[in-house]
Amino acid sequence: MLTLPKPAQAAKFSPGFAPASLLTVDTEEGFDWTGPFTRDKHDLTHLSGIPAFQALCEELGASPVYLVDWPIVQSSLAKDIIGDAVRRGTAEVGVQLHPWVNPPFDEEVNPRNSFAGNLSPELERAKFTTLRDAIEDAFGHAPIIYRAGRYGLGPATRALLQDTGVTVDSSVRALYDYSPGDGRDYSAFPNSPYWISSEPPLLELPLTTVYTGALARHGRSLFPRLARLPHAAGIAARTGLLERIGLTPEGTPLRAAIRAVDAALSQGLPLLVLSFHSPSLVPGNTPYVRTQADLDALLDWLREIYAHMATRDVTPTTVRGVWEAARRP
Repeated sequence: MLTLPKPAQAAKFSPGFAPASLLTVDTEEGFDWTGPFTRDKHDLTHLSGIPAFQALCEELGASPVYLVDWPIVQSSLAKDIIGDAVRRGTAEVGVQLHPWVNPPFDEEVNPRNSFAGNLSPELERAKFTTLRDAIEDAFGHAPIIYRAGRYGLGPATRALLQDTGVTVDSSVRALYDYSPGDGRDYSAFPNSPYWISSEPPLLELPLTTVYTGALARHGRSLFPRLARLPHAAGIAARTGLLERIGLTPEGTPLRAAIRAVDAALSQGLPLLVLSFHSPSLVPGNTPYVRTQADLDALLDWLREIYAHMATRDVTPTTVRGVWEAARRP
């Protein structure tokens, strides 16, 4: 999973499936994004914002996949709110592992260990299986999709997913490099879905990020260099030379997101994977949503991006729909 895939691993889909979109929600505890990682300094007050968000998704025809972590699956309120949507077939659940709040608590809490893939294989597996089993018990469905918290895949992650029946991963944040902070480097990874393995089958759905601008075709080699220079990436974006745009309402202006959708479609991407963090559904929990105006803007972003995707014939899908449409390698 840490090796750059070969072109032959690119996933193909049944006729009529593409282009499609998938809305993923990192459904997690609220915590201080500027402070140190802790076992207990977090809250779930943002759960009150999920019903309105879910109603909006149903209005838009989108079926979100809630990638839930340990504090979420321990909450009776979360189980009621998300479980209701799952039972009605208007949402799905998957696994998101935040190791610092997920038992067993056998590791030191520090930035390196916040990436589950940096733990020993035995501890990564123990944390994952504890969470996976709790999710199945809580929601009545065995989860088939995983996202490592902080996109922290490791050398043993593939085996534990295959051994526990998970068939889809969405931990790769294409075009981003987290290695300076002991994470993984995905700066050269593709946006398009690809097969990690064929037997047993394991499909990767990278989060959608694209380069736009006059130098977009040189983005993979040029952007990492610009990112190491003060203000260079910002200047390149403002001048229309090169911009890295992720499909998320957190920090991505609507006009930029629309450019990213159009760029992704021009590149022939069959699936657009959107993402954001559930604490952003209530003001004050993340750097992206500090006020009610920020929250209104986030929800409007979703309305407008889905309206634009509709004009481009992009159809909302589900994890199950992706899996069923994917042609086995």
